[in-house]
Amino acid sequence: QVQLVESGGGLVQAGGSLRLSCAASGSIFGINAMGWYRQAPGKQRELVAAITSGGSTNYADSVKGRFTISRDNAKNTVYVQMNSLKPEDTAVYYCNADGVRTRLDSYAIYAFWGQGTQVTVSS
Repeated sequence: QVQLVESGGGLVQAGGSLRLSCAASGSIFGINAMGWYRQAPGKQRELVAAITSGGSTNYADSVKGRFTISRDNAKNTVYVQMNSLKPEDTAVYYCNADGVRTRLDSYAIYAFWGQGTQVTVSS
């Protein structure tokens, strides 16, 4: 089994910064992509940023230039540095690990989610 544990959420004023971390643990023999999604009340979950094992990144247009995603492959950990936060960034942020190989004797891959961490930006 694989667990994703997020940390770093909280309350911040508009214009402030937060750094979220997500560590994956368990039976892991490779992770293709790791990323962050968010879900605001009454809205669908949306991609914030993602990064592959090779370092390729993808960002939502709404966070480009403000958020930076990074990854430590050796630690199976992904980070997102969030700067210039806006009230509309308020949401529950979920960590995602995609293309996770959990057994050496199988090439089957799976996706896992963290439980989410609240980010609240006050105006």
